[in-house]
Amino acid sequence: MATKKKENNDFSRYIKIFWKTFLFGLGFVVLLFLFASWGFFGAMPTFETLENPDSNIATEIMSSDGVVLGKFYAQNRLPVTFEDLPKDLVNALVATEDERFYEHSGIDARGTLRAIVMLGKGGGASTISQQLAKNLFHGSDGSKNIVLRIIQKIKEWIIATRLERQYTKKEIIAMYLNQVDFVNGAIGIRSASKIYFNKEPKNLTTEEAAVFVGMLKNPSLYNPNRDTRKNLVLDRRNTVLGQMVRSGFLDEAKKEELKSKPVVLDFKPESHNEGIATYFREYLKVYMKDWVKNHKKEDGSEYDIYRDGLKIYTTIDSRMQKYAEEAVEEHLTILQAKFFELAKKEKNAPFIRITDDETEKIIKSAMKNSERWRILKEDGKSEAEILKSFEVKAKMKIFTWKGEKDTIMTPRDSIRYYKHFLQTGMMAMEPQTGHVKVWVGGINHKYFQYDHVGQGARQVGSTFKPFVYSTAIEQLGMSPCDSIIDGPFTMPRGKWGISKAWSPTNDGGNFKGMVTLKKALANSLNPVSAKLMDRVGPQAVVDMARDLGVTTEIPVTPAIALGAVDITVKEMVGAFSTFANQGVYIKPTFITRIEDKNGVILDQVIPQSKDVMNRDVAYAIIKLMEGVTESGTGARLRGGSVNGLTNYKYRFSNPIAGKTGTTQNNSDGWFIGTVPNLSAGIWVGNEDRAAHFRRTLYGQGACMALPIWGLFMDKCYKDKELKISKEAFEKPDKISIRVDCSTAGTVIDSTDVEAVDMEEFDF
Repeated sequence: MATKKKENNDFSRYIKIFWKTFLFGLGFVVLLFLFASWGFFGAMPTFETLENPDSNIATEIMSSDGVVLGKFYAQNRLPVTFEDLPKDLVNALVATEDERFYEHSGIDARGTLRAIVMLGKGGGASTISQQLAKNLFHGSDGSKNIVLRIIQKIKEWIIATRLERQYTKKEIIAMYLNQVDFVNGAIGIRSASKIYFNKEPKNLTTEEAAVFVGMLKNPSLYNPNRDTRKNLVLDRRNTVLGQMVRSGFLDEAKKEELKSKPVVLDFKPESHNEGIATYFREYLKVYMKDWVKNHKKEDGSEYDIYRDGLKIYTTIDSRMQKYAEEAVEEHLTILQAKFFELAKKEKNAPFIRITDDETEKIIKSAMKNSERWRILKEDGKSEAEILKSFEVKAKMKIFTWKGEKDTIMTPRDSIRYYKHFLQTGMMAMEPQTGHVKVWVGGINHKYFQYDHVGQGARQVGSTFKPFVYSTAIEQLGMSPCDSIIDGPFTMPRGKWGISKAWSPTNDGGNFKGMVTLKKALANSLNPVSAKLMDRVGPQAVVDMARDLGVTTEIPVTPAIALGAVDITVKEMVGAFSTFANQGVYIKPTFITRIEDKNGVILDQVIPQSKDVMNRDVAYAIIKLMEGVTESGTGARLRGGSVNGLTNYKYRFSNPIAGKTGTTQNNSDGWFIGTVPNLSAGIWVGNEDRAAHFRRTLYGQGACMALPIWGLFMDKCYKDKELKISKEAFEKPDKISIRVDCSTAGTVIDSTDVEAVDMEEFDF
């Protein structure tokens, strides 16, 4: 009996120990969860945080035709709603990651028990809600410390249950897919769909959806853009398809059909150097950094253009932007080849007519402005050591018009190589609205980041002459049909403040004799421009340019009559648009509105405008510039070759008002052309003015810039949806200025007509 009693006592003691241990353990676990929820092990998300999780939403840049031009982001994330997700993507996700997703409340008890019993070898137990909790608020659980891992897992469970109480199952799935990092700069399913397959998520096929779900296990390992991982990616995708069959979302026959398909990508990486309108996007970024300082949130803080998910609606037309970039590439590929060919004959190529010392000065200046110099300087290297590093050959990728090329050269040689490249700036805008439709700041933003539209001012040459003519017509009552002598002309020393006598001549030294103003501008006759400048004075012309929106510093000197002044493409196109807009200047505008991530309008841009000249004067200038493309320096737009480079196929017959421009030594070539509802201007030249074509044959604006305008407009006209006008410019009623030059006009300058040797004139 004693033995039996002792056994009963021992059993009772064991029972008590068990229950004490169990209750203590249970209490300990409960306390752990309570302590975690109270924030003893680190801050937990508040109710407000759960309502508005910090998801680092990218700012979208929208074109006027509804296309995403690019993004500003810390993480390339653009959220989608559940309704934007294809059914097969959702089914694949649930089947593969959490097959009891619709049954649990954040924690899958069965899966957790299985993971504990099998020590994780039978698969993970994390639900979609837990994974979302980890991604949103918790971070990695990769710590090797078992205690920390347990605490992290507890916090993950708590947040997951809170998410389940706060959101619907559909919202949790959408939030999860918006958070996943699919590598290659793709954060979230929308960015991933655009980057890997160049489509919106709703358009993903079943097998494409399976690729993305397969990546969730290990995005780097199952990266479909890695050639070495193709078999892995294919096997993983097919595993996901198998899981869909197992869960009843796909039948066996369909799975077998899809398994035989290869993984076909349409890979379109999204970076600040990729896509269209790269220079515009960079210009917009600088603009937005100022904008956020003047448009604060309700709490007084500034918007973050990289994280707050703004939507910037721009005036850029993605189709026209694409045509412009294509036109630049088509022409400059040909022109650049000619430049390289001719540069081989130059001693200090690509620089023309400069000494060895001047060449060395340019190269050394470029070295000191390079990233290599900055880094080595910060590392404490001496100037001699840095200069020596520029002479060491290294592997590098270089830009060519045929794509990037791997090569070996010294950094010094790479600087000289890049100095050969012709750069460009091109902008197009609607004269009536001020809306900028095209912005091409250079030839490749990855390799050449200087913006030649809004950032870089270059000498404008003869494209400045319409400002002189418009001043003369407005102030002196002249008309395009009035006649003037194109002959030798000298402005004496001291007049208008010049230090020595000035005798401008035409290219080649020839004169045209008696010409109308229309013919004078058409042929860009320098003495005529100088005579008009002499009559109105430099200050009046500068004032006219100011009224036309030119803010760049302009010297008050007669030489500006020939374009001896640096102005940006943006300002020049804005000014020329005034003539097409019947004398009303509208400041170029590139944004229509800005919204926050919820669609609330934060700013709506109203274009700034002012009356500059009456409609009659503006129309007279248009008629003057029509002469340029009818029979003057822009007549190549009517067809024919460009100095033997190529035979362009456009044959414009509609009215076009335009002006070419070529600066001294052929350093800058310009063309600005206008039709009633679109003005476009192009500059072409090398980064350094010492690098240029030796001969005007290739270095003139009609050869360097005008063909880009022609190619661009030809593409625009073929796209009927753009509705680019081929009509005549609107003529004012009862116009007071004579613009029909079919009969002789007034002779406004007949000085020394009889004394001029007419044989000198090149008619």
